[in-house]
Amino acid sequence: MELRRYWCIVRRRLWIIIVLLTVSALSYLLFTPPRTASYTVSMRFLVGLKPEQKPQVYTYDRYYTWLTAEYLIDDLAEVVKSHGFAQDVAALSGISVPPGAIQGATASGKLHRILTVNVTWADQKQLKAIGEAVVDALNDRADDYFAQFGGERAVISVIDPPQVQSVGPSLRQRIDLPLRLLLAGGLGIALTFFLDYVDDSIRHRDDLEELGIPVLGEIPSSRRILSFWWHRSNP
Repeated sequence: MELRRYWCIVRRRLWIIIVLLTVSALSYLLFTPPRTASYTVSMRFLVGLKPEQKPQVYTYDRYYTWLTAEYLIDDLAEVVKSHGFAQDVAALSGISVPPGAIQGATASGKLHRILTVNVTWADQKQLKAIGEAVVDALNDRADDYFAQFGGERAVISVIDPPQVQSVGPSLRQRIDLPLRLLLAGGLGIALTFFLDYVDDSIRHRDDLEELGIPVLGEIPSSRRILSFWWHRSNP
């Protein structure tokens, strides 16, 4: 019985919920800017040092070579996010883009001695050139970033070449409209119950009984009369 009363409250002012849902949907369609196409290029590099020459004395089985590679990948992950590296990429890409834009669009990650570089860009052709410039910068100018090696070069090998892929909508963009509608629907339901709470109209016999007024009889609504007549006429 309680559920039926709740449904009657909502149905009586259902137009409030419909209006709020409509306004929410229209505001999303009219005022949300269209999503621009976005692309990302991803590449992975294996970073290490050249093998040591076999010496005449014991050297811990190349322990320090592997340890240096671990430190090298930590430093290189920060180098690719620097403004100097972005300047080198902008120069090698051959396109007129500010280094700050490349720096802001570049992200890096590391796992053991493997470096991952991701660049997000709006132009697919420019992004391909930027990805190739990242590879060239790491291969050709690594000695400039690690001058402490002297004449010894770091070994940076491309294990996954640049691959340009389209970026789909983010999680926020996917749930934006459903979240708006959910909030509008919840607000509409709350508003209908609030208006019913402040409404002092007598609509049910329970309203009179709560006031302590005895009910002598009840006249059914026209809808109930028509429903009773229909069932009697069509047994």
